[in-house]
Amino acid sequence: MTDNVKPAAEASRPPASVAPATKAEGNPALRMMGLPRIRAKLPSRNWLIFLSITGSFTTALLYDRNQKRKVQKKWCDLVSHLARETLPITQLPRRFTIFLAAPPGDGLRSAREYFQEYVKPVLVAAAVEWDVVEGRREGDVRAGVAERVRKLRRKYGEKAPVELEEPQEDLVQAIQEKAGIRPSSDLEGDLVIGRHTWKEYVRGLQEGWLGPLHPPDPPPIVASAGASASEPCLEDPTSDLTGEQATASESGNAPVSTVPSEPPPSPPKPVTPIPPYISPSQYSSSPLASTVPGTLQPAMALPFPHILGILNTPIRTYRFLTQRHLANEVGHIVADMVLAGSTRPFTAELDFASSIDPDSSSASLSNGEGQSGVREGAVIASGSRWEQQGMYVDEEKEWHKSARKPNAPEEECKERVWSEDMVIDERIGQRMTTFVNSMGPDERSRRVAEEHALQAADRQHKPGWIETIKLWTGFGENDKRVKGWEQGSVGNESD
Repeated sequence: MTDNVKPAAEASRPPASVAPATKAEGNPALRMMGLPRIRAKLPSRNWLIFLSITGSFTTALLYDRNQKRKVQKKWCDLVSHLARETLPITQLPRRFTIFLAAPPGDGLRSAREYFQEYVKPVLVAAAVEWDVVEGRREGDVRAGVAERVRKLRRKYGEKAPVELEEPQEDLVQAIQEKAGIRPSSDLEGDLVIGRHTWKEYVRGLQEGWLGPLHPPDPPPIVASAGASASEPCLEDPTSDLTGEQATASESGNAPVSTVPSEPPPSPPKPVTPIPPYISPSQYSSSPLASTVPGTLQPAMALPFPHILGILNTPIRTYRFLTQRHLANEVGHIVADMVLAGSTRPFTAELDFASSIDPDSSSASLSNGEGQSGVREGAVIASGSRWEQQGMYVDEEKEWHKSARKPNAPEEECKERVWSEDMVIDERIGQRMTTFVNSMGPDERSRRVAEEHALQAADRQHKPGWIETIKLWTGFGENDKRVKGWEQGSVGNESD
């Protein structure tokens, strides 16, 4: 009995509280792997801001690039039927000339990327060839176009005072004609990228057809105290000699030096374009070349929006996220050029028509009755604006400020084609033509639908990757096919 009786002190002690069973935190498998417990909760305010901004930007970028690919594919499909047309072995493929130049304040890389990204896919889909004329500095394209026109004038029979060597292009063309290879019968022409390149192209075209075939003589050097400051572009060949050496060279009694002279250094390469043979102010007084055709080779310009500066970051960001619009516009123009079957001349719009000559000093005079002495309704002065002058003129507002900066005193002779107004001579303006595509929207939609049907048929006949693996492993429909690892490629050796 005494063993079953508990002491009074122990009996009076309160029972110990039992600790509740702790619930296992998270998945025990993840806990044993050392991974922390992942609790579902909303991110913080900062994370919400970060994820919303980055997610919105990424979504807009992916959507734009997807739509851009679809737009480019539409225009490529529109001209892809030209690539399937057979070409005789005695006929050269169709060829265009692309003119591009570095935009104001930037390098040539941006212009090249523009051509490769927007223009080249359509030309490749149409299976046409092209030549590229690049300009790294202001005036390079103008000099290249003018020289090309002068070569054409010599080829047509105009004689230059100095006979030049026959260029390599003429030799190649003579060999092709001798072999019976004829040029393409389709319409060819020039494609100019950007407003700045277009201004140089038009000026070079007028310089070539209105200017002389040989460079003009340099102006005479006037001996004056400020000659070096007023004429920095003219160099004196004896400027590097000392006074005694210059005097001796002029008199013909140059001292004979016993020290062997070093070989003369090679002439430095020109760092500026070839100076123009004629200025725009001389267009009206210059005679037109006798070999100029009635219509010049067609030309078409492309938009090239290019803006720089940290303050223009919002505009640049918007254009970066909406490249699909530019791809659609450029693809439409290039496709029209490729599919064009005819040309049209550029138009001239009448800006004003007045019965009073604004340049006349007697314009403000009137007769005694208070009426003008000019017959009412008679047009004395009129002004016209050519279509070439207004093409993509809004791009000039976004050019870098260096394009409008005046020349420094040491660069007084440097030409400024970009900042000057475009001057067009009427004789050249009315001969310039552009491409015309007579295909309407319905015909364009039908052509695209046919191309999509052909592509779907090709995909239907082409085996998928599962069928390709079956054929390679020998489990396809044709059991007699040699396995891929035995042959090294899919198909028999006789295929």
